[in-house]
Amino acid sequence: MANTALPSRASIAGRLDELPFTRRHLRLLTGSGVGWALDAMDVGLISFILAALTQQWGLTKTDAGWIASVGFIGMAIGATLGGLLADRLGRRQVFALTLLIYGIATGASALVSGLAALLVLRFLVGLGLGAELPVASTYVSEFAPARIRGRLIVILEAFWALGWTAAALIGFFVIPASDDGWRWAFALGAIPAIYALVVRWGLPESPRWLASRGRIAEADRIVATFEADAGMEPAPAIKREPASRAIAITTRARLTTLWNAEFRVRTVCLWIVWLCVNFAYYGAFIWIPSILVDAGFDLVRSFGFTLIITLAQLPGYAVAAWLIEVWGRRTTLSVFLVGSAVSAAFFGTSTTEAAIIASGMALSFFNLGAWGALYAVTPEIYPTSLRGTGAGWAAGVGRIASIIAPLAVPILLVAGGAPMLFAVFGACFLVAAAAAWGLVDRRGMALDDR
Repeated sequence: MANTALPSRASIAGRLDELPFTRRHLRLLTGSGVGWALDAMDVGLISFILAALTQQWGLTKTDAGWIASVGFIGMAIGATLGGLLADRLGRRQVFALTLLIYGIATGASALVSGLAALLVLRFLVGLGLGAELPVASTYVSEFAPARIRGRLIVILEAFWALGWTAAALIGFFVIPASDDGWRWAFALGAIPAIYALVVRWGLPESPRWLASRGRIAEADRIVATFEADAGMEPAPAIKREPASRAIAITTRARLTTLWNAEFRVRTVCLWIVWLCVNFAYYGAFIWIPSILVDAGFDLVRSFGFTLIITLAQLPGYAVAAWLIEVWGRRTTLSVFLVGSAVSAAFFGTSTTEAAIIASGMALSFFNLGAWGALYAVTPEIYPTSLRGTGAGWAAGVGRIASIIAPLAVPILLVAGGAPMLFAVFGACFLVAAAAAWGLVDRRGMALDDR
């Protein structure tokens, strides 16, 4: 419904959607993307560090599984709390704070000498990382013009491939170089603590969030800077504050609104997709270096294979970024999930080097393209007053699967080897592909600013 309390074109949401892509959009996308890449670097590094520590510390598969899983426990808690805090305190504030928490904890991990201390710090790392990811995608989606919003979120998610590639390079060149290589890898992960300060002072708060909190004048000033950058004449200054359209004001109201008649089906389907994709993705990619080592490849060679497989993530994101505004969110997401299922089946049964690399690259291509589409659709299906909460809880519930996956992998490997393991992952991808059709597709439509 149009807001008659405002003059023509004075709607914050409408003005944001009318903007062309400007240098300020690029700066915001890049600033958020670098944080996203640093997150990926941290998650990717642990897969290489696990392979090294298993040999150096004599860890069992269960010990290694817990090092991975305790981080995901932190991520589950962080995602649910981060989304709630982002709706209450603002997107930028939470984004910067979470980067700072996990950057410091990652750097401190370089100094540990035993399993217990590492588990505590990995929990703290997960706490910060889990809160940051859904907040970042919500933040960028609220600035993006409607006609290219999905594409920009997939591009944001593509920074994950850059970070994971950086982790693979560190894993290949730094970790095997000495007994303390894994410590140097953790030290490099402390970079986000410095970058958090850049985020805090260099990026604006979301105008949609400010407007939803009644801070119209602040929102107006931020949108006006984007309009000036685009060479557009700023809209008339807002003289009076419109009545709030928020459908949820308190934390309790946000949580209960996720389950009212309007949002119930999309919430259930979204949680199913997040659960299945998290289980299959983290179960596979956290363990790939270790699985290759167990298959008889030495540490350097298995890390080299993983690096090559990782490079296929970037074209996967590129294709998804194009298709998401052509096919729409649901079709793109489901097609890439089906491709992930087929690739997982081939990877699990591959025995030659060429087949391992080819099927692994296909898995990277389709799975990371699916992640891009998932992050694009997640914040779009909820209104502004509960967007952070909805995205954060979906990510938090998904992390339950990522907690279970590293612990389940050794059991599945013993029960049926790699073929059974990747058949289970393939089945998860197919369930997620089916659930994707219960989501709302808002391609080219304005965000719901209630």
